[in-house]
Amino acid sequence: MGNPGPGGWAAILRCGNREYELYGYAPNTTNNRMELTAAIESLRALKEPCEVEIVTDSEYLKNGITQWIHNWKRNGWKTSAKKPVMNSDLWRELEQEAARHKATWSWTRGHASHEDNNRADELANTAAREQRASKSTAVCE
Repeated sequence: MGNPGPGGWAAILRCGNREYELYGYAPNTTNNRMELTAAIESLRALKEPCEVEIVTDSEYLKNGITQWIHNWKRNGWKTSAKKPVMNSDLWRELEQEAARHKATWSWTRGHASHEDNNRADELANTAAREQRASKSTAVCE
């Protein structure tokens, strides 16, 4: 809701026949920070190391964690233009959380026919509008 501005993040976790919805809010943030937060909180919610597939509509998130992060780290968290990497605090957290799991990353078009993506978008918008934060816990056995 504005960029920057109030923002929400959300994720849907599935393990077997169990499903968990996680969502939260930040009062002054960006869409990219919320995309990263959704992935971090999703991975953090898993109590044991798991094989996970993270489906996102954010190319920034997918490309950042699967491609760009390697050069950022090699360059001391600087871009190829020698500028500080935006959101490096969250990229570092995401890398740490992802390292606990065997993660694969997939991209889906936003606001299309992906049911879980549409639901996560609805939850994130609701969280931002209502300025609330809630978390579920998840396990993967």
